[in-house]
Amino acid sequence: MSDTLEKEAPATGGFKPKKSVALSGVTAGNTALCTVGKTGNDLHYRGYDILDIAGSSEFEEIAYLLVHGKLPTAAELKTYKIKLKSLRGLPANLKAALEWIPASAHPMDVMRTGISVLGTLLPEKDDHNISGA
Repeated sequence: MSDTLEKEAPATGGFKPKKSVALSGVTAGNTALCTVGKTGNDLHYRGYDILDIAGSSEFEEIAYLLVHGKLPTAAELKTYKIKLKSLRGLPANLKAALEWIPASAHPMDVMRTGISVLGTLLPEKDDHNISGA
């Protein structure tokens, strides 16, 4: 039996998973974008502690930070929001496919189907290093 599960069911019933520590401290990859658990249960984006910036930053500010490596000025944020808004459109064929899904469908099923359709309409390029994104 796996050492990640208790060998016997607890008194309350069912198996209770144990926290696995087998890979604790093992580096899975290096990135300048974020660090996780460097000093415990912390998360840093580009050197900023998420707890310090989450309460005072907008989604677009954090997205800008991740993409551009720094927090935006007010003017940069305004321009970035306009750019993001211009990219929100959906291809007509995707809209048509989504219209065929019953209104009673679970939202996650709709999302999964939409992403699958979008992947066929706008396939990824071989070069994922898009400059100026």
